[in-house]
Amino acid sequence: MPSRTEKLIEGRQVGLFIKNILRKVFLEDWVMKLMALIITFALWMGVTGLSQPAVQRMNGIPLDPRYSENVDVSTTVDEVNIVISGDRRKIDQIERSGLVASLDLTNVPPGDRVVQLTPDTISLPLPNGIKIDEITPRQITVKIEPLEVKEVPVNPVTAGQVAEGYEVYGQSVNPPKVPVRGAANLVRALAMVTTEKIDLTGKKADFTAGQIPVTLSNAAKITPLVSLVDVAFTIGEKRIEKAFSVPVADDTKRKVNVVLYGGKSLLEHLKPEEISVEMIKDANGTERPSVTLPSSLADKVEIRRPRTER
Repeated sequence: MPSRTEKLIEGRQVGLFIKNILRKVFLEDWVMKLMALIITFALWMGVTGLSQPAVQRMNGIPLDPRYSENVDVSTTVDEVNIVISGDRRKIDQIERSGLVASLDLTNVPPGDRVVQLTPDTISLPLPNGIKIDEITPRQITVKIEPLEVKEVPVNPVTAGQVAEGYEVYGQSVNPPKVPVRGAANLVRALAMVTTEKIDLTGKKADFTAGQIPVTLSNAAKITPLVSLVDVAFTIGEKRIEKAFSVPVADDTKRKVNVVLYGGKSLLEHLKPEEISVEMIKDANGTERPSVTLPSSLADKVEIRRPRTER
């Protein structure tokens, strides 16, 4: 059993050890330790001590419905109002200009639907720790329609007048129809698309306007899958009607009144003897005149109302 002297010695040794530990903790490198303590305290104050809870209302946040590619969605509202809460400093750092409320409709079936607007259905790019407390309106009506594709004719739109004494004989579009894609009810009601205006001012000859954009009155809801077309115009001298009294071949006693439609200069220089007329019987035995024009007029002059004179 240790004597009293041994106990005193042991007690002194313990006291010296504790004293040495305290000296090392509080006196050695005390400047560095004090600085570390100050930095730790400042960080703690910055993270928790200076945090101020706040609530803020934000009005007119754009609403962006998200949905699958094979449907079209229309909504009754395009903006929402929200109330958020959290650290005031984080709230003050929110860029209002880039804030958009995203509404997920990918799992909502087609039809007229009422969708609830809650923090679970609306997502916002908010800083960590900031939460949505309230959304108004609390519900909206959405119309979800399947998309359809349909081919519709292209109608060229022109501006200006061709040169004096000339006219447009005809026009053709390539491709004549273009596919469009949109909500089923809108696409089914669409009869045609038009082109941007094509200027014909002063034109005297055939020409092709290439890569002309097509336009839609409801471009926000219907998309042309082919957006450019070529439009070819046939332009020539202004046409007139002129009548000719032409003898029937092998029967000079009979004549046929032939009305031709074509360029003024072509018909003014044409003589009746350059036109050939034969009488041909149809399946019922009725004679009808058959008119043949000079080869130089082929596809340039139209034959109208050939009738036997009485």
